[in-house]
Amino acid sequence: MKREDVRYHQYIQILEEELKLAMGCTEPIAIAYAAARAREELGALPEKMLVEVSGNIIKNVKSVVVPHTGGLRGIPAAAAAGAVAGDAEAELEVLSRVTEQGIRETAEFLERVPIEVHHIDLGHIFDITVTAYRNEDAASVRIVDYHTNIVSVKRNGEVLLEKEVVSEKEDLTDRTCLSVEGIVEFADIVDVEAVREVLGRQIRLNMAIAEEGLRHSYGANIGKTVLRGREYDINYKMRAWAAAGSDARMNGCEMPVVINSGSGNQGITASVPVIVFARETGKSEEELLRALCVSNLVTIHLKTGIGRLSAYCGAVSAGCGAGAGIAYLKGGRFDMIAHTIVNAVAVDSGIICDGAKASCAAKIASAVDAGLLGLAMYEDGNQFFGGEGIVRRGVENTIASVSRLASLGMLQTDKEIIKLMLESQG
Repeated sequence: MKREDVRYHQYIQILEEELKLAMGCTEPIAIAYAAARAREELGALPEKMLVEVSGNIIKNVKSVVVPHTGGLRGIPAAAAAGAVAGDAEAELEVLSRVTEQGIRETAEFLERVPIEVHHIDLGHIFDITVTAYRNEDAASVRIVDYHTNIVSVKRNGEVLLEKEVVSEKEDLTDRTCLSVEGIVEFADIVDVEAVREVLGRQIRLNMAIAEEGLRHSYGANIGKTVLRGREYDINYKMRAWAAAGSDARMNGCEMPVVINSGSGNQGITASVPVIVFARETGKSEEELLRALCVSNLVTIHLKTGIGRLSAYCGAVSAGCGAGAGIAYLKGGRFDMIAHTIVNAVAVDSGIICDGAKASCAAKIASAVDAGLLGLAMYEDGNQFFGGEGIVRRGVENTIASVSRLASLGMLQTDKEIIKLMLESQG
């Protein structure tokens, strides 16, 4: 690959498209975004709201704390916060400017305004429609396929915006240009100034929330638990710092993160262990930026075939990305990185996604551990071979197996997970 190649510029565009800034878990934030936009179109505070969502949205919003709500959880809280105090112009930072008064007003709004939540299945895994009512007026906003993709805006039956619902693959830079070999070539030749802003922001913000998670008590305190008694062990530090970022994020911390493939947890997992390793081993800023290109793009490559939301835990892909980035920092190139990825997915591909919540941090710790184990296996001359389980000969073939497993094979699993979560009141 050369800097003049089309692929080189596509890789930079993909990083810019995926490494977005977000505050709070991105699914409740998408609901808040739709609600803020619906209120904007209504022109007044709603006196009734209807939120219609696909099963995967229910799964990823049910148990997570919505930021700037005083600790509230769930779909009604996200919709209320967006309608009362959200800034639609800020998109995934829609709740970033909520004041103490806004938090109080959100709680009062939830007490007096009925918010109905309906489960819909219109053929899209990611589907949100928020309708806001006042007197005889109604305004609705629909988001499909990814978090900021507004495809419909209506007011009193008048269509203000109607966008064809196309696959995300058509709407963004073509991801078929990605390959593990190409990612390594890109990392070797990239002009670091072209990626410094987006990756520098990821370093600064994702490490800040990880530090916050270790400093204070959030959720199940997985990061602290992993680190206790092992403060000087770099392998435990990488796992602990990544988990701590999720501890904070899943449990109401109001600090923003840089996401990867639509997920803050994936953004934290793909970046924090690589940053910790680079700092602990004295790597230069340039080496770190190149390694983050590897970790983020490997994560995106794995997630492309899986999809934004799935029964397959996204932290697994990001843990593979982290392992790949650390392998790069150790001087490894295609062979080491490819084997690290294959080994890691063979270990942890059984982890399910049962929604955003405190236990995500534990899954992140496990996923980072799998990435590190996959790398250690290669360094010791060990590997999993094609034909063993879902592993196929060649890293790209193994990635294709994972995509098929997650996007097709686990569809029924996803439905059962959603049923279980809807039945559970605890």
